[in-house]
Amino acid sequence: MLVAVIFFALLLIGTPIGFAIGMAGLAGMVGMGGSHFLAMGPSRMFNSLDIFPFLAMPFFILAGEIMNHIGITQRLMRFAHILVGHFRGGLAHANMVASVMFAGLTGAATADAAAFGKTLVPEMVRQGYRRDYACAVTAAGSIIGPTIPPSGIMVVYGSLMGVSIGGLFAAGILPGLVICLVCMAVIALGAARNGLPKAEKRATVREVLKSFLHSIAALAMPFIILGGILGGIVTPTEAASVAVAYALLLGVFVYRNIDFAALCRMLLRTAIISGVIFVIIAFASLLGWWMSFNRVPQAIAEAVLAISDNRYVVILLIIALLLAIGMVMDITAILIILTPVLVPIASQIGLEPIHAGIIFILALNISLMTPPVGACLFVLSSVTGERLERIALKLWPFLIAEVAILIVFAFWEDVALFVPRWLGFA
Repeated sequence: MLVAVIFFALLLIGTPIGFAIGMAGLAGMVGMGGSHFLAMGPSRMFNSLDIFPFLAMPFFILAGEIMNHIGITQRLMRFAHILVGHFRGGLAHANMVASVMFAGLTGAATADAAAFGKTLVPEMVRQGYRRDYACAVTAAGSIIGPTIPPSGIMVVYGSLMGVSIGGLFAAGILPGLVICLVCMAVIALGAARNGLPKAEKRATVREVLKSFLHSIAALAMPFIILGGILGGIVTPTEAASVAVAYALLLGVFVYRNIDFAALCRMLLRTAIISGVIFVIIAFASLLGWWMSFNRVPQAIAEAVLAISDNRYVVILLIIALLLAIGMVMDITAILIILTPVLVPIASQIGLEPIHAGIIFILALNISLMTPPVGACLFVLSSVTGERLERIALKLWPFLIAEVAILIVFAFWEDVALFVPRWLGFA
């Protein structure tokens, strides 16, 4: 009880989530065995980070930083606009298509939200879109980033639970594409009500081909990463380092717009972002140890299964729990703390490890765009100056659609595992 009080009290006074988790975990360790257990804390924290696949995360982050710097984002957005810009609300549709393309570069929702918030949202406003609506479209599309591989959250889940990261990457492809298509349908259905600009002239085949050739270097990157991992040529960590090498090759020799000072700035941002994630992981391991010592996962599992042992009811309870907690807590912390609790429950109702993983990841990704602490909403609000509550009001149709997609993939195992099974992962 004391651990929970300390944790929530620290959150209420604005303590960063990583340190709130760490202080609660340290208090729990003292309660477990005094200074003897406390002395074991540093080794527990180190061991929680001493996992080889975790090296993929800073590499993928750095690759995304480089791609952003060399102008790949703008090239992808121009190509997406040429493909779908002739529809009513063309820039909103292009936003979604560009999110799919950009997903293969960064694997981070906040990176997508920041990049498009700085570039595409102002352009949408100039062409007659309401700024709150443009931000809502961007937020809805941003969660495609950590769903379609490469995905940092998939690396964390797979590393912690011993699940194939390649299998998780394969499982994320189909739901990511479905999110894009369904959100485009939401845009089309609400185009007249939201007063979206009318369709422009359809691009000619020559214009499409020219834009494709300008973007082909960026479009090749996801195929290099996924082809290497899914083909068994490289591990996810090796693929991430190949992505950095490829991005540097483009920046130094093709586009020639990277200098030493810019590279240092990108390395610094990568270190800061990676450091935040790893601090949360390290401190969460202490809290997770305390929970295991006190049999908290088993107690929660028994409580859930006491409500119902029906497979679909339990899945709905897991989804509801993840979405609710995701509204008020960082998703990396949730993944580390709750995964050891929920995975045994998922196993007891017969969920495949990869299927359970994609349910958890989709639910946590959706929580990135839900108030009050959805990270993507805060990023867009700070980048564009739009009020968070106005963005949230325009976001509801997309949020409902994406939760419906989550439920479909959670209940329909054959669809969720179609690509992993086809590629031999499940």
